[in-house]
Amino acid sequence: MTRAEEIENRLRLLVNFGGVVSKETNLTRLLELIAEQVKAIINCDRCSVFILDRRTNELWSKVALGMQHTEIRVPFGKGIAGHVASSGQILNIPDAYQDARFNHDLDRLTGYRTRSILAAPLRNVSGHIIGVFEAMNKAGQGFNVDDEGILQLISSLAASGIENAQLYESLSKSQLETIYRLAVTAEYRDQHDTAIHLRHISEYSALIAHGLGLPEREIENIRYSSPLHDIGKVGIADAILLKPGKLTADEFEEMKKHTVYGAKILCNAESALLQIACKVAASHHEKFDGTGYPARLKGEQIPVYARVVSVADVFDALCMQRVYKPKWDPEKARQYINEESGKSFDPAVVEAFEKVYDDILKMHMAGDGKTTIIPGITREINRHIY
Repeated sequence: MTRAEEIENRLRLLVNFGGVVSKETNLTRLLELIAEQVKAIINCDRCSVFILDRRTNELWSKVALGMQHTEIRVPFGKGIAGHVASSGQILNIPDAYQDARFNHDLDRLTGYRTRSILAAPLRNVSGHIIGVFEAMNKAGQGFNVDDEGILQLISSLAASGIENAQLYESLSKSQLETIYRLAVTAEYRDQHDTAIHLRHISEYSALIAHGLGLPEREIENIRYSSPLHDIGKVGIADAILLKPGKLTADEFEEMKKHTVYGAKILCNAESALLQIACKVAASHHEKFDGTGYPARLKGEQIPVYARVVSVADVFDALCMQRVYKPKWDPEKARQYINEESGKSFDPAVVEAFEKVYDDILKMHMAGDGKTTIIPGITREINRHIY
């Protein structure tokens, strides 16, 4: 490649980089994308993006290409990244093993051999350092002055995107905490293991949505909105909600109103998550064959979110002890879900449930209590689950 071609290629990659950074709001995915883009632009073997955690005075990185699911933490002022963060100066190190600041431990753990390192500070628009780029092992030669300039330019483009993603993540966490606390309000009256149940509904629903092949954003929407499926129970009297015996016909009609109450609580929300939660609360007791409640919706008239949560909710309800029933063995609950395919449940959702059943079972066993399982109990299934 000629010098002119190299410059043209880098300019093209830089333009693409700006577009990528401006669109992604998920911090983890953004850091992965940045690392991939920097690797291509600088033509190096690996790139890590370190973010400054001011609470712990550490730099952390969830991105080290070739080492998925690895988090690295470096004290501020220590190591290559820590030194760049504290000094604000770019470091171009031709031989990492000859530099006393380089920590060999990561290479030993991964089998990777770091040779050259180019590290540059990430500065926000106010000039404050929010992190560090580390590019490693330039292809064919050491990093040069051009690479230093390019990395500094990239850092200025990336910093604003990272701060935007951090702000979005912070707002999302606040919203999710609010949703969780609303869910706890409804659930704590009805059962003892509230936290376990809410976690199960959230994670089972996300797993099933993944098995169904839904887009990642939809999976996340289901994961975070599903715990509010029974928020309408706040409107049900304790005498009915906690009754250990069989409900009368009138009591059961009142119990069924928790779907309507839930929809009323959540309707007209501006939050996209709460709008989805409204659909789930209203329709998670509808049945695929049209015999459910409150609106007797049928098939795809039922929102996909509710069809997914319905399976997750019934499976978890069967596998947990309640005031009105013992807990079921997971395999018996699984069999019931399959028997109700095409009747209570969307066959496609049941198929997705089967795809991820092993993961659901692992999660169930991890969160299970010590209560003895009593298999074969069928008394009054329909009383609360449906």
